[in-house]
Amino acid sequence: MTSISLRIPENVIEDLKEIAPSLGFSGYQGLIKAYISKGLRKDLEKLEGSQVQAITESLRKQGVADELISAAIADAGLKTA
Repeated sequence: MTSISLRIPENVIEDLKEIAPSLGFSGYQGLIKAYISKGLRKDLEKLEGSQVQAITESLRKQGVADELISAAIADAGLKTA
């Protein structure tokens, strides 16, 4: 873990403290980490999907059959956008 300093409005911190226990967190910092992690995973999935889409289009332009592209994507364990 790495410590960081982050400025967050007081009312947001109060809201986080209020909702954290109802979501199963002992404190607001764990909830902040969960929110950041969830958003990051979502954005990474979108990025991965757009990269897969770009590679797929490039391979199609080069004449690679859709079946081979789909098999390669599945073999790599990737998701399409």
